[in-house]
Amino acid sequence: MKVYETKDIRNIALVGGAKSGKTTLAEDMLFEGGVINRRGSVDDKNSVSDYRPIELERQNSVFSTILYTEFNGKKINIIDTPGFDDFIGEVTAAIKVVDTAVMIVNAQNRVEVGTEIAWRYTNKYNTPVVFAINHLEHENSNFDETIRQLKSQFGGSLSICQYPVNIGHGFDSVIDLLKMKMYKFPEDGGKPEITDIPEDEKAKAQEMQEAMIEDLASSDEELMEKFFENGTLSEDEMQQGLKVGLATRGLFPVFCIGAKYNWGANRLMEFIVNNEPAPNESVPVKTKEGKELKCNASEPTTAFIFKTSIESHLGEISFFKVYNGEVTEGSDLMNANTSNKERISQLFVMAGKNREKVGKIVAGDIGAAVKLKNTHTNNTLNSLKIPYVEVEPIEFPEPKYRVAVKAQNQSDDEKLSVILSNMHKVDQTLQVQYSKELKQLILGGQGELHLNITKWQIENIEKIPIEFFAPKIPYRETITRSARSIYRHKKQSGGAGQFGEVHMMIEPYTEGMEYTKEFSIRGTEEIDLEWGGKLIMKKCIVGGAIDARFLPAILKGVMEKIEEGPLTGSYARDIVFYVYDGKMHPVDSNEISFKLAGRNAFKEAFKNAGPQILEPIYDVEVLVPEEKMGDVMTDLQGRRAIIMGMDREGNYQKINAKAPLSEMNKYATALSSITSGRAMYSMKFAEYTNVPNDIQQTLLKAYEEAQGEED
Repeated sequence: MKVYETKDIRNIALVGGAKSGKTTLAEDMLFEGGVINRRGSVDDKNSVSDYRPIELERQNSVFSTILYTEFNGKKINIIDTPGFDDFIGEVTAAIKVVDTAVMIVNAQNRVEVGTEIAWRYTNKYNTPVVFAINHLEHENSNFDETIRQLKSQFGGSLSICQYPVNIGHGFDSVIDLLKMKMYKFPEDGGKPEITDIPEDEKAKAQEMQEAMIEDLASSDEELMEKFFENGTLSEDEMQQGLKVGLATRGLFPVFCIGAKYNWGANRLMEFIVNNEPAPNESVPVKTKEGKELKCNASEPTTAFIFKTSIESHLGEISFFKVYNGEVTEGSDLMNANTSNKERISQLFVMAGKNREKVGKIVAGDIGAAVKLKNTHTNNTLNSLKIPYVEVEPIEFPEPKYRVAVKAQNQSDDEKLSVILSNMHKVDQTLQVQYSKELKQLILGGQGELHLNITKWQIENIEKIPIEFFAPKIPYRETITRSARSIYRHKKQSGGAGQFGEVHMMIEPYTEGMEYTKEFSIRGTEEIDLEWGGKLIMKKCIVGGAIDARFLPAILKGVMEKIEEGPLTGSYARDIVFYVYDGKMHPVDSNEISFKLAGRNAFKEAFKNAGPQILEPIYDVEVLVPEEKMGDVMTDLQGRRAIIMGMDREGNYQKINAKAPLSEMNKYATALSSITSGRAMYSMKFAEYTNVPNDIQQTLLKAYEEAQGEED
């Protein structure tokens, strides 16, 4: 394959709702470019893009797929993305590295949740957008209503470049307002017949072209002057207006396609290569230091890994975009994130599972390397010249849905951990962590569908049966008042004995508190606990009642106990304890004696200090269509959430609330049900607060029963 210069490369992502036709359009584009000689289909399970077992099983995209095609002397890199919110990480990464998003809209369903979600990410990365209206051949298709909804949801800057003549079952023609011609498609697909516009459509076409020209003229001052002088724009001037308006997000061109029959793909590709920005004309990517990279082939090499895949016959594949310089086969590059050197042994361009070996990838282009030793998604590779550049990483969304997972056969536990680690490399929104506190392996993802598909892959591809169950809640324990205890540890069993007596007072810790003046404080140990909060030891021993060398052992005993609180076995926090007296034996006292005495003195005092269970509270942000806001707020309040405020964000209402984690299990599924999948939410840990008394009693009872069963 020839090496394309930066100016001859176009990078696009196909985005939009599930079943809108993204994968089918990708198939058309590869066929039109001669990369494949026969169009496959999702229904026949032979498309280039959806080739993985889970995608063949479900007949929709689960992962993004990197493809390429060639058209009119240009190379078009295509990233076909999934349409479900559960796989939003794939969309996020794609939009980060492309120069234009082609938003496929189903004319039957109009603006769907997948459309809205993808639009939000194009806003975030300031990515130009072209709309392609698909499924115009169906009975329930409505072009005018689709346009109305697009304008309502995304603003009025749509520039309609094509409109359908005979929408519905008889659809086979579009009017192209740039060419002022009618494109009539053959029934079995293929190249259209280009004819003059029929008489009965001329008035409508003229009116719509005039509206389009006004939009195009407003995108450029020079064009505006020409428009006022001549009352219209030439085709070349229209192209110029489209190019400027598209690149600046001042205009969003609209085209019509029939992806199932390969209607309109050729014309869309023509528009892409003529009007969409080349990589060096696009919005520069930022580095971690805030500097800009603008795809310059003459600069030292900088390549950003935006996706990782693992194929059984190839191993780990790293997909990258070159922002500066070029990547050549056999070259050595430095990983700016890990400071490890990587040898690029083989380079490929990919079309789904098909690959073509190349010797060089230049600035602006997308390629793939295999078997890099220690380079993964969000890493930047540089030439060995310094200083190194680190591209600003992709911000993947945090998990919204969590389950505890374990292998049905305990012997598979270690293998399961390795599999999940590899799955995280491929899908950064899939997170796995063993919680020492909860004694559970916690799997987090974007929704119930996301994790169910993960389960399917583990069981059907890796052949390891697994179980999902509700994760435990990481409660905390603390105290609400002061209490004292005296504990003597005494043990005599022949030979040296054990003896230690500790007198202790505990009280709640608060920031800036005044400590008791009852005792003479001789020293302080302040510990920032890794699970949050503090533990403070006040050493108040006078007269040598306890030798100073035993005080660390007492602290160690207390630390052991706060790792397994007396109420529910959860971590304890925010406690001050005073060791103010005690006794020791000249022969039998040792560190183990005082560790046990300290541990048990703390336990007894804790139970008498108004013990309180704390629960994790999360900040919850929900973006919801206005008409569903009442239902969503009612549901949140039923989950003990406190509504903190509401704001408008675009066409959505944003609800800010604080909610206990224990009430948010399966919220993703519930919210989708309430809003027909149109709402989005995020959660972030905020604080720990007291659980209500009735819930505390329920938790205490459950813990006692569990302890009884273990005994």
